[in-house]
Amino acid sequence: MASRTGRCSGCGAILLIPPEVQTIRCAVCQCISTVRPYDHRWNQIHNAFGAVNRVRDRTSYPTSGTICSANSGYVPPPTPALSPPSTYGKKRALLCGLNYRGKSYGLKGGINDVKCMKYLLTQTLGFPTDSILMLTEDETDPFKIPTKQNIRKALRWLVQGCQSGDSLVFHYSGHSSRQRDYDNDELDGFDEALCPLDHDTEGLIIDDEINATIVRPLPGGVTLHTIIDACYSGTMLDLPFLCRMNREGYYIWEDQRRSDSNVYKGTSGGLALCFSACDDDQISADTNAFTGTKTRTGAMTFSFIQAVQNEPGLTYGRLLTAMRSAIREAKNGLKLNGPIAALVNKALFRLQPQEPQLSSSEKFDIYSRKFVP
Repeated sequence: MASRTGRCSGCGAILLIPPEVQTIRCAVCQCISTVRPYDHRWNQIHNAFGAVNRVRDRTSYPTSGTICSANSGYVPPPTPALSPPSTYGKKRALLCGLNYRGKSYGLKGGINDVKCMKYLLTQTLGFPTDSILMLTEDETDPFKIPTKQNIRKALRWLVQGCQSGDSLVFHYSGHSSRQRDYDNDELDGFDEALCPLDHDTEGLIIDDEINATIVRPLPGGVTLHTIIDACYSGTMLDLPFLCRMNREGYYIWEDQRRSDSNVYKGTSGGLALCFSACDDDQISADTNAFTGTKTRTGAMTFSFIQAVQNEPGLTYGRLLTAMRSAIREAKNGLKLNGPIAALVNKALFRLQPQEPQLSSSEKFDIYSRKFVP
């Protein structure tokens, strides 16, 4: 009888299974998986479709495609302990929080932000805990440190295999930057970019790549919400439309596509939306004024979470205006309810105005469509 393959129930690695065994230990994570009894008919089917299965195995993230034998003495490099997205049903989230410890430009609120966002997703918005992948410097798994390579892999994981009805969330809290646009698809002549933990040596992740990775593949019926708490983040997803809103709440959708560019920035039928901390030429705040303690958070993340928790069923327009009002009124020293009042004359007082932004892959009435992640 020929050997067959299966997946480790722990890390998802591909295992080469002798036909007579009932359990097998994974050489990657040492997890013991139960093996179904050998079935000659299944072996015939497996052989008939072997070519298809081999293609699928090569493209399935996050496993590397390494075959681990029960009797092999070779232990391959560890792979991220992530399961295929279909395991998580209709909701999936990627949260990246960076503090850049030991750097002169270090932050203190990035990791706190993603912890708060995870709490919101699980306790208020119905996301299963095991459907959320967190990348922070606190993680012990080297594949969950927010390096450039790991963030790239995690972004691919977020959208892999998504289907109609799925709800995806990407939250990033950390530094971002701008660089000259070399492919002439930006109205302002600059690409916005995320700063991974190792960006000093490995470089940035620019908005063109983010759009190509998590926006363009979205099929019909899939919704992606992105929350970017970083400077210069107004068009971080490179979405076609930016909601320009004045202080009275009146808005228009501004087309971000250049007429002389043929670069497509939309989806494959799905809906992508992005809440960002500020416009492309503004900076965002990292402060402890919201908490009233030594714990620091991003002003945008805090105001986003507070609005969603305080007003269930709010519209996109109401969410955006609530976030803007919280930050603006605190900066102006107006009396507010709750911990935001502590922001008066503190971190935001001397900074240029921070106005959260909303961008989208399509136009819609922001005051009639409800925020439903």
